[in-house]
Order: sequence, then structure tokens, then C-alpha cells
Amino acid sequence: MHYLSAPGLAFNRCCIHPIDWAFWLVVLWLCWIMLSTGAKALTIILKIGEKVMQQIWIPKPGPPEVFEIREVADPEPAAGEVRIRVEAAGINFADIMGRLGVYQDLPPMPVVVGYEVAGRVDQVGPDVSEALLDADVLALTRFGGYSDTVCVPAGQIMQRPGGMSAEVGAAIPVNYLTAFQLVRVMGGLRSGDTLLVHSAGGGVGIAATQLALHLGAQVIGTASQRKHAFLMQLGVTHCIDYRQEDFEQRVQQITNGKGVELVLDAVGGSSYKKSYRCLAATGRLGMFGVSSAATHKTKNRWSYLKMAASMPWLQFNPVSLINHNRGVFGVNLGRLWNEMERVQCWLDELLKLYSQGVVQPVIAKTFSFAEVGSAHHYIQDRQNIGKVLLKP
Repeated sequence: MHYLSAPGLAFNRCCIHPIDWAFWLVVLWLCWIMLSTGAKALTIILKIGEKVMQQIWIPKPGPPEVFEIREVADPEPAAGEVRIRVEAAGINFADIMGRLGVYQDLPPMPVVVGYEVAGRVDQVGPDVSEALLDADVLALTRFGGYSDTVCVPAGQIMQRPGGMSAEVGAAIPVNYLTAFQLVRVMGGLRSGDTLLVHSAGGGVGIAATQLALHLGAQVIGTASQRKHAFLMQLGVTHCIDYRQEDFEQRVQQITNGKGVELVLDAVGGSSYKKSYRCLAATGRLGMFGVSSAATHKTKNRWSYLKMAASMPWLQFNPVSLINHNRGVFGVNLGRLWNEMERVQCWLDELLKLYSQGVVQPVIAKTFSFAEVGSAHHYIQDRQNIGKVLLKP
């Protein structure tokens, strides 16, 4: 018996084996695809075997369902960069503002948001030490964090202490750096002082509470009633249900009319006015967000205008500050990319505090990439106590 051979093919003079029929049918099908779709099919075939990564994109402003998961080619680290295989990524309220289309720093859409990740370095670019290969790290990302692979400057990463999980690592950078800047760097909180922190059950609120208690300060927190038990266990001395109580009146009652040394307010609008009135002599108001502009799950111009109209544009003037011996300052970690050496020093100190048991991130819930819409609903519905994460 004589055979003609070809890859995957064998036939004789009498018959063709059924497996060989299948092989030729597949070949004919691929030829038809290439003829009918041309270059597109060729591109698809050439990409077979190419490594790809997943990213979560915001194609346009919209509700949490607007997200799209897309696959793109693996990035290559440029000079001074490392590539990280992401194991966990943090969600922050800035991401929600970005999804709504009201975040001022957001690049043009379509865009991938995300400011922080944790994972393992699998490749380094030129001018980066190969000692970082296989290192477990946490990192700040200037957008792009909603990805299973990221490339970032080596100056924006920090090796995780032994035993720190990727989930804990991803919960630290934005929340704890923001809290550190508010409480320690600019707030000047000291032992014996009293701190009023709004949204005390959120990531920044819990981080600020832990730092304040470590300094020996007393903490008053605003949060919905169902979060009070947790906050009291955390060490918050007084909890205020902002939905049922006037926090300004309650603060005056708690402090016997003295007021507090530091207020942390990410609500914005009229809340800034009331928070300012809660200050004691020499007190400081730290402003770090305007969540009152994002009360809906789609862009709502009325909410934004209402928030802007109720801002204390005239109350915080030099004469008022001088006469009341008060201070007002703002914090936006996303505007410190040119100050990475300073930020790295803060992060280094926070990791030391982690090793001492002071910094203890609370992870509310973890969602898969496919559940990113549910994660945003979860935060906007104010269900979370602590940090919300994404996992590829």
C-alpha cells in the first residue's frame, strides 16, 4: 500500500480516513474566512498564541453597567518601568466620578481608570535592576489600574512586607497615603486632639481613624447607623448618624461647645460650611473630595450645580481665617505625581506602621473583573465598610 503524506494527512488509493476529511474541511473553512474577510482574518490568525491582557474600559459616561472588558496585547515596560501581573486592584471614589464623567483629571474617554494595584513583577525595562523580578509589590498607577497587567515607573512601586497579601497591598496606597497626608502631614493632629472624620466607614475614614488613634487623639465619626457598631469596635469614641442627626449640633454637644482640632471632609458643598463651623480655635479643615456631586448613578448636572452653589466660596476668606484662628487645606493625591520621592517616604512610614500593627486595612468585599459594575453599585449604595477591590 502506497501513501502520500502531509501534516495530519494520510490517504491511499482507495479511501480517505474520516479524520483526514475533517482536516481538509477545516483548511477549506479557514480559506473561506480569509477570502471573505481579508486582512482582518489574517490579523486574527497572526495573533494566535500572542499573549494578551484584560482591561476594564469606560467607553462613555454612564451607569455601572457601562464598563467593557477588552483584551489587548501585553504591554512592554519602557526605560525605568516594571511590568506587574496584577493580583488585586483598588476601587476609589475618583473612579466613580470618572465613570460619571465629572472627574477633572480624567483622560479623554474611552479610558481605563484605577490608581492602585498589587501583584508580582514579571519583567523590568532598561535601567531597572533585575533584582525586582518576581518581587511582590504594591504600586500607584496614573490611571490604567483596572487591568490584569500594568507597566509603571519603578519609583511608583514598593515591595510588600513578608506575609502581606496582594489584597491588603492593593488596599493601602490611595486610602492610607491620603489619610497620612490629611492627618499627619497637613492636619498636624496630636495626642489629646479631637478628629471629626466624615464617611468614617469608608477606606480613608478607617485609615484616618487608625492613624489618629495611634497618635493618641479622640475620633468622632459620621456614618450610617448600621456601621456604628464596627466603628465603635475600631475605636471611634462617638458615632453620628448623618442621615438622622445634625452633625454640627452633635459635635458641639460632644465637645461642650469647644469644637474639634481637625475635620476631614470629602462630602463637599454645604458640608464644608458646617465642618468649618465645627472647628475649635487653631482647628483645621481638610477637604479631599466632593462626593455630594455624585449622588446619582449617571451624570446629573443638577447635583453638580447644587453642590457647586452650596460651596463656601465666600466663607473661607483671609480675614475670616485670621479672625477665627482657623486653617483650611485641600488634598488630592492624584496631583502629586511629580512628588514621588516625598510620597515614597510617606508610604515607607506607612509600611513600618503596618509591621507594627497600626495600619490594618479593612477589606469590605472583593469583586471579579466581570463584576466591576456590581462593585460600583456596592460603593454608591454605601454598602461598604472599608476597601472594595477588583481581582482579575
